[in-house]
Amino acid sequence: MQLFDGYIFDLDGTVYLGDELIPGARETILRLRELGKKVVFLSNKPLETRADYAAKLTRLGIPTQEEEVVNSTYVLAQYLKKRDPKALTYVIGEQALLTDLERAGIAYTLSPDEVNYEIDYVIIAFDRTFHYDKLNHALQAVKKGAKLIATNADRTCPVPGGEVPDAAGMIGAIEGVTGKKVEVVVGKPSPITVDIALSALQVAGQDCIMVGDRLETDMVMAQNAGIPSALVMTGVTDEAMLASSEIRPDFVLSSIADLLAE
Repeated sequence: MQLFDGYIFDLDGTVYLGDELIPGARETILRLRELGKKVVFLSNKPLETRADYAAKLTRLGIPTQEEEVVNSTYVLAQYLKKRDPKALTYVIGEQALLTDLERAGIAYTLSPDEVNYEIDYVIIAFDRTFHYDKLNHALQAVKKGAKLIATNADRTCPVPGGEVPDAAGMIGAIEGVTGKKVEVVVGKPSPITVDIALSALQVAGQDCIMVGDRLETDMVMAQNAGIPSALVMTGVTDEAMLASSEIRPDFVLSSIADLLAE
């Protein structure tokens, strides 16, 4: 298959599953770098910081700098920093999201009742500690005017042996009780993420390729942005899902290893 100047790689289900690299991932990415190609890793998963992802990739044998990773917590923090830097937020999410908000100078509270629910934004992310009190806090804040924004809207997250619920579960619960819709989702397929990824890559969209395992995020984002797309069949998408979908990737590959196939 043809070579591109830049490569945007999804992580879960594309480069690795859990703590195991997809066979051929290391060799493919290192060879692309040897050829002078630029590489950026892109994840909707808001459970780790960019530095965490870089450290994991490095540990798995793909040396990576923090600047080569873009994830939804970083994108959301940068979005608020540009749009509303003095906002007070209530966070439904885990430590990585709090860390990125702190780095961007965005104020947050984990106890909105202490500020009488005078919150500008309720931020919703994949949160494995989600419970009834958080749902109630979100409801009370929205009733007093808070807007809903989210890191990502993935229904599930691929893990070894299957999938687990992702941020769509938290979004569905909060939209259900508040009657309000999330106004902005910054993660894939949002153009907000595209812009940050291309800025990190320093390659024009038409000269790079998006490689991922999800039709509704990776492939849709690429197509909306005019970026060539390659679907790999090592994550959540299977042959039946692909056959029944109206989303048509430019390339369909068994795995990331096929990127350098003759």
